[in-house]
Amino acid sequence: MSYETIALTVEENGVATVLLNRPQSRNALNVKMCAELVSVTEQIEQDERIRVVVFRGAGPAFCAGADLKERKDMTLSDMTARRVAGFAAYDAIEKMSRPAIALVHGPAFGSGCEIIAACDFAWATPEATFRYPEVSWGTVGATQRISRIAGVRVAKELLFSGRIFDAQEAREYGLINRIVPAETIAEQLMQMAGDIANAKPLTVRLTKHCINAGVETTREGAMAIELLAIEKNLRHSDWKSAISTFGSTKGE
Repeated sequence: MSYETIALTVEENGVATVLLNRPQSRNALNVKMCAELVSVTEQIEQDERIRVVVFRGAGPAFCAGADLKERKDMTLSDMTARRVAGFAAYDAIEKMSRPAIALVHGPAFGSGCEIIAACDFAWATPEATFRYPEVSWGTVGATQRISRIAGVRVAKELLFSGRIFDAQEAREYGLINRIVPAETIAEQLMQMAGDIANAKPLTVRLTKHCINAGVETTREGAMAIELLAIEKNLRHSDWKSAISTFGSTKGE
């Protein structure tokens, strides 16, 4: 499948890369990109070769936010449809069964932060910058993911003020996991992605499901979710073979 605003590549080890590919617009999210992000997640879900997905941006920015030029001539109904399209794109990334990792460099504003938050975790270069400009633009958005990641009080500060914050702050808030020099971040992240790809696909998917579903329910409900996942994993995996090899690999 070919795309206009993104590009999908798949390595032999099962690591896929989704490239936000509008560098002339700093990868600003338009309606077309929203639709193509949904389509690419569907393509990924149908491709059994793919075990991990890395999201990154072409050019000097990860994603500079929504494409404001596109909105100039939109009607109220157009704007509502555009916001729904954005929600669908973030939701599609978040609900992929494969682990999703964001590699962030340069600006990640608005929609860029939402894409990062929809991934399972993220790494960034020291030069990366972040911003939630929605309130400053006179609109409402990005209120749910950052509040769950960073807490309500941090989310309110970032959204109310619309200020730019750096990679160090983003790590403190939990929006990103690591800060890695620009010259080595791609190599290091792809190595980690390869390690994840080497794990049993069903086990990784069930673990992701348990974490995501568990935090949205009670402790007792979360334990039930994990127990069902354990039972499914036992039925569909060669767990005895895995146990027999434990400790035999280098470093264990």
